[in-house]
Amino acid sequence: MAALQQNAQATADEVVRVVDISKRFGRLAAVDRLSLSIKAGEIFGLIGPNGAGKSTLAKMLTTLMPPSSGSASVAGYDIVRQPRDVRRRIGYVPQTLSADGALSGVENMMLSAGLYGVPLSQQKRRVGEILATMGLLDVAGRLAGKYSGGLLRRLEIGQSVLHRPAVLFMDEPTVGLDPSARRSVWTHLLGLRRAYGATMLVTTHYMEEAEEYCDRIAMIANGRIAAMGTPAELKAKIGADATLEDAFERLVGAKSRGEFEIGYDRAGEDRRASQQHG
Repeated sequence: MAALQQNAQATADEVVRVVDISKRFGRLAAVDRLSLSIKAGEIFGLIGPNGAGKSTLAKMLTTLMPPSSGSASVAGYDIVRQPRDVRRRIGYVPQTLSADGALSGVENMMLSAGLYGVPLSQQKRRVGEILATMGLLDVAGRLAGKYSGGLLRRLEIGQSVLHRPAVLFMDEPTVGLDPSARRSVWTHLLGLRRAYGATMLVTTHYMEEAEEYCDRIAMIANGRIAAMGTPAELKAKIGADATLEDAFERLVGAKSRGEFEIGYDRAGEDRRASQQHG
């Protein structure tokens, strides 16, 4: 969290700040003058129908895609003017597969430690700590291609936090997993937050996990925020007995979709399909 501490004065308690950001593809506004802020240590959820702009926003904030207009800063650094500084201080878990199925879990982790610039003298210790935190020690020597979808996702998340980022971006981190595997992933994510204090931005289609694990949620439709607040605040907009899905359907006008348990090969297929339509 050194990066966060170094930039505390610039960001106050806001680790992510987005002001009127837009992304246009020709005449289509994938993200349209969207503004939000995320506090240190917060788990912030983005939910919305397919094509709402969730993944596009995540790609802009991780410097993978430049905005058409507006501005944003992450850990105190501007995403356009200081992209290299932003990248040093974030972790990113995309929808698409990022682990190499031909390498073991520990080999994937060591490779990522080098790519993220973890000092050589610290790599083995960091990898061991994260494998333990993510519950992967027993399978660390197994090829990632033999992992279940849940184990694979935990490995990919572990790879993304080896350098202890200030902000962790996760695009559909539990897509394609059954409820038990999703709970396991979130249990380990909460462990990461307790251990390292990372702020997290998560896109998801799952109302139940957004309600249970996210401190605040932005409901997005047509590239804009339709509603934002804590799960309790969003439900209160509809009525005393409303569920988050009731609020989502009323405020956004769309229904969530379910997924199913998969392994390595199916993980790639399903994440690609979700990416193309989300």
